[in-house]
Amino acid sequence: MLKFHFNVRRGERLELDEEGAEFASLEEAYEDALEAAREILAEAIMTRQSIDGDSFEIASEDGTLLAIIPFTSVIPNG
Repeated sequence: MLKFHFNVRRGERLELDEEGAEFASLEEAYEDALEAAREILAEAIMTRQSIDGDSFEIASEDGTLLAIIPFTSVIPNG
């Protein structure tokens, strides 16, 4: 198992995920981050908060940036 950190970028501010989570692959971590982004988006809609520009930055255990998932990327194209 590999450890990944889902850091949250909010504009210029980066909120570090100190704990991280273990996944078998980056693909698994990416899918989990997408689901978490959907939950964050739903909460933001319900509370009328802006998430424009916010994203997950998936990092490896050594801090290497592996992927960026903008929260707005999970909005379905209807």
